[in-house]
Amino acid sequence: MSLGILLFSCMNKKNSSIGIDPANLDKNVKPSNDFYMYANGGWLKSHPMPAEYSRYGTFDKLQEDNDTMVHNLVLELSKQSNEPGSIAQKISDFFTSGMDSAQIEKEGTNPLKPELEKIQKASTIQDIQNIIARFHSYDIDPLFSFYGEPDSKNSKMMIASLSQGGLGLGDRDYYVADDKHSQEIRAEYVKHIAKMLNFAGYSADQGEKWSKQIMALETRLAKASKTRLALRDPEANYHKMKLADIQTLSPNYNWQGYFNAIGLSNPSDINVGQPEFFKEVNTMCKDVSIDEWKEYLTWTLINHMAPFLSSKFVNQNFEFFGKFMSGSKTIHPRWRRVLNTTSNVLGEALGQMYVQKYFPSSAKERVSNLVENLRYALGERIKDLTWMGDTTKKKALEKLAAIRVKIGYPDKWRNYSGIQIERTSYAANVLQGRNFNFEYELSLINKPVDHTRWGMTPQTVNAYYNPSDNEICFPAGILQPPFFFAKGDDAVNYGAIGVVIGHEITHGFDDQGRKYDKQGNLNDWWTDKDARLFNERAEVLIQQFNSFKVLDTTHADGRLTIGENIADLGGLNISYTALQKALKDQPAPALIDGFTPGQRFFLAYAHVWGQHITDKEILRRNKEDVHSLGQFRVNGPLPNLPEFHKAFNIKQGDAMYLPEDKRAVIW
Repeated sequence: MSLGILLFSCMNKKNSSIGIDPANLDKNVKPSNDFYMYANGGWLKSHPMPAEYSRYGTFDKLQEDNDTMVHNLVLELSKQSNEPGSIAQKISDFFTSGMDSAQIEKEGTNPLKPELEKIQKASTIQDIQNIIARFHSYDIDPLFSFYGEPDSKNSKMMIASLSQGGLGLGDRDYYVADDKHSQEIRAEYVKHIAKMLNFAGYSADQGEKWSKQIMALETRLAKASKTRLALRDPEANYHKMKLADIQTLSPNYNWQGYFNAIGLSNPSDINVGQPEFFKEVNTMCKDVSIDEWKEYLTWTLINHMAPFLSSKFVNQNFEFFGKFMSGSKTIHPRWRRVLNTTSNVLGEALGQMYVQKYFPSSAKERVSNLVENLRYALGERIKDLTWMGDTTKKKALEKLAAIRVKIGYPDKWRNYSGIQIERTSYAANVLQGRNFNFEYELSLINKPVDHTRWGMTPQTVNAYYNPSDNEICFPAGILQPPFFFAKGDDAVNYGAIGVVIGHEITHGFDDQGRKYDKQGNLNDWWTDKDARLFNERAEVLIQQFNSFKVLDTTHADGRLTIGENIADLGGLNISYTALQKALKDQPAPALIDGFTPGQRFFLAYAHVWGQHITDKEILRRNKEDVHSLGQFRVNGPLPNLPEFHKAFNIKQGDAMYLPEDKRAVIW
């Protein structure tokens, strides 16, 4: 078989009708006016947003269906007799402890008492720092964050990393922005802290006083923090130091004591992501009172553990973060919340059983072929680029060829024999599980990178590109409709999962991913001219997205979302090219439901981003999320593709039309 046929063979045509459902469309809308609503209007009408969601779309529906599959699996384990210490026992008992609402109500805050007592007894800044280290070992992150990651300039080795953190609201802009919405959020956050402290047994006066002081402390951290946009630049957030360097940078913090406490007495090289932040940490260690630190640590513990405590904590946590911040009306059912926590703590243990039950090997093979199709297509597109010089092209092709691919599930499963789970206390199981995972991550630091490790569990409905490993990963969870149809039409699969694959590959060549070489090191492999031309082309896309109005007078942030927008545009171009190769030597395909292969491709792409979303969630995501809203992931990149104009006869004067000289052309 020739290389072209091997890479671009089509599926059996007898199954080709699977994929596009005409009922999902709204044919009262012209595709030339609003392609997003044309492709999704019918689905949106027949799938109103459930009350527990602040955003609900086809992506979320898949997550919902996938949760049901995992839930059924866990229920089967819970009904059988499981050997003590077995994976089945640990999964079953963890989930059962989370579903035992009577026991959780009875416990109240008892699971937190040992930690609260340690906070109460603290009398020195060293005591405070010891508690911070202890909390970090439970994946609770007061003041700053600690984790292991590949060294960005020596990607073969894992390195310890310190980063800004400690904000209960998550994003620094909520603390410093002057707009009315941010002011309202700050006022409600203070009230929320006070209520939660009252539930934990602190008096109304204490809650009122502490909440204001906690807000002031977090605001200091926020003012010293970089913006989300600044955090996207890997070079600006890379500062490799020795322990002595950090001690000089922040002398009021006992860094050797910190690393001793977490179990990494000899950290060797450490990346300090934001040195200016740690200078402020140093100042705060001197001029923030011990009582204020104790209040802050008490709140941080309660805030992180609230979802796993009694109903008053769970409900108030939802009232603020779910209802007020995002616009959800009701909380998700307990089984789904507990299931997600089980999956977070015992991820690959549950994932191993998930793929055995639900993921056929044939799906992995077909997706593997799709990946190679798209790799080939991008290679051809790179060779044909008119704006890139030969020197940069050569290195781009080398990087493309070196991308590692992970599909479905790991070849080597993680060992969970070291964790003990019992049915007696849900919160205790969560803390035990977090500590187990922290110890595992800690054990990898200062060792060679294990390229077999996965950054997502098999049951995850998502995908990723990891620049330090130069790898793409597609868990089994996302390899289902509407992304992937095992027996579906090629045009649909290329438009859905094909674009997802192309999206992740393109991340290796987006505004930040392009800074990493084929081995995953931060290394400038571009000529100055080609880098300048790339930036000019990316700027066109930035300005396009800046022009989109997301709500009232609020516009999209094209600069914050540029990496994802480049990946969407690249994924579309790459996958469409691959589809044309697939169809090249085949008989002319028949229309399906009146649509050509090109039309089915774009409809399948648009459908995966159909979604309802509340106004509050729009504002939250527009501030926090590097991804554009679903509407703009469709109507944003498509007008840049001449193939889209041709497929739906888009003409000058149409809302979806973009003149050729205004289009963004990158990959």
